Amino acid sequence: MASSSSGLTFKLHPLVIVNISDHHTRVKSQSQPPTANGFASDATSASSNSPPLSSPRVFGCVIGVQRGRTVEIFNSFELLYDPSTHSLDRSFLEKKQELYKKVFPNFYILGWYSTSADAEESDMHIHKALMDINESPVYVLLNPSINHAQKDLPVTIYESELHVIDGIPQLIFVRSSYTIETVEAERISVDHVAHLKPSDGGSAATQLAAHLTGIHSAIKMLNSRIRVLHHYLNAMQKGEIPYENSLLRQVSSLLRRLPAIESEKFQDDFLMEYNDTLLISYLAMFTDCSSTMNDLVDKINVAFDRHSRRGGRTAFI
Repeated sequence: MASSSSGLTFKLHPLVIVNISDHHTRVKSQSQPPTANGFASDATSASSNSPPLSSPRVFGCVIGVQRGRTVEIFNSFELLYDPSTHSLDRSFLEKKQELYKKVFPNFYILGWYSTSADAEESDMHIHKALMDINESPVYVLLNPSINHAQKDLPVTIYESELHVIDGIPQLIFVRSSYTIETVEAERISVDHVAHLKPSDGGSAATQLAAHLTGIHSAIKMLNSRIRVLHHYLNAMQKGEIPYENSLLRQVSSLLRRLPAIESEKFQDDFLMEYNDTLLISYLAMFTDCSSTMNDLVDKINVAFDRHSRRGGRTAFI
């Protein structure tokens, strides 16, 4: 497939990818509901040789802003799709557009999204139908199939261009490059999602291996950066590159912090903070135990009060 020649710069926010993935996951789970025993029904599992059910495609709009030649996609919302006519529910689209315009007055519909391994022929009908809203809509395509060998995101952004094929002008999809753009709230959310436990619980060994792998990657990255800095300083000392006083001041400031970690004052401050943290933990535990004990005493008193009304005895607690 040809690459775009429009010269536009696309910035895609993680929220869009999360929304599309969530939309696909919900529709897939609703279209293949489990039975009461948690297994597939007999109709779908009668033959082990039958091909697996294909995941239904989902559709929606992407919204954002365009500043000059830069298109930034911030968010998305779902749409209703009619597979018989290969068209979107226009009234539903206009209603959603009006609602989002009230919440995000600066965002405009930039295009649409779908899920598939590749752009299909029927996608162009939807693409043309949105041209009255945006004359150059963007098509964001998410590939829901899992490929562990692939390191890039399974997301492709398409533009439409008019090409002459066999003497006939035709509108075709062309790939466009993009970058991931994040804000502080998105970085925190993505980091939280990345550290969530798997839905199946996962084994302790798996959790530990993932944690140690992350630590190893961080240490490896730190080591590589230290090597680059050491090589740069050696070349500067040998006169191979000119001195850069601003960099030397930053390195000197960094090195002055290292001995503080091994000083006696640091150890005293560290132990004091550590002991304070343990003390707070112990106090919280004692408070929780006291609350549990009070609840237990109240329950015993209630039980003895009921017993005293029946047998004439009084509670002794």
